[in-house]
Amino acid sequence: MSANSNENATGSTGKRILILNGSPRMNGNTAGLIASFTEGAIQAGHVVDRFDLQKMNIRACLGCYKGGKDPDSPCVQKDDMDKIYPVYERADIVVLASPMYYWSVTGQLKCAFDRLFAVTEKDAEFRSPSKKCIMLMAAEGDTRDNFEPVVHYYHALLKHLGWTNLGEVYAGGVVNVGDIKGHSALKEARDLGVSIL
Repeated sequence: MSANSNENATGSTGKRILILNGSPRMNGNTAGLIASFTEGAIQAGHVVDRFDLQKMNIRACLGCYKGGKDPDSPCVQKDDMDKIYPVYERADIVVLASPMYYWSVTGQLKCAFDRLFAVTEKDAEFRSPSKKCIMLMAAEGDTRDNFEPVVHYYHALLKHLGWTNLGEVYAGGVVNVGDIKGHSALKEARDLGVSIL
């Protein structure tokens, strides 16, 4: 269980939700989306585990294809990904949360997600575990064109992994810490959390 988990508080038998927070700002606009979503998900009876990737020691994937041999520690690199792997494997839903950096997710999130391949390597045919997924993103730009690269990446990723999309929340027009306050995306994120069955 991660340090940011509500499991003990709820004793829930709902869905297990893993949030990978790729924001380097712990109290930024992405954090606001995460908080609203988490509030809704907990209200609906689900267990939420959040990892703040900026605070973790996670090195980039080596592309060595030597993972998957140790079920409890599937990657050859031994770092904080070992805290994420067991939660990821148990999770029903993975939430990708990130501010937009250069029309994509942050390096923190991409690095951690790449490292999940070590779990895929546990399968002889390199099949990824079956998951449902959600995208939460904050960005300065507030147009459909601004978010299009991320939308395309996210949908292509899920298609190739065989994952199911449960929803996306894109909060545009937010730059400075606190800009998310009062934004309609907060209710959208909370409602998405509540809606999970």
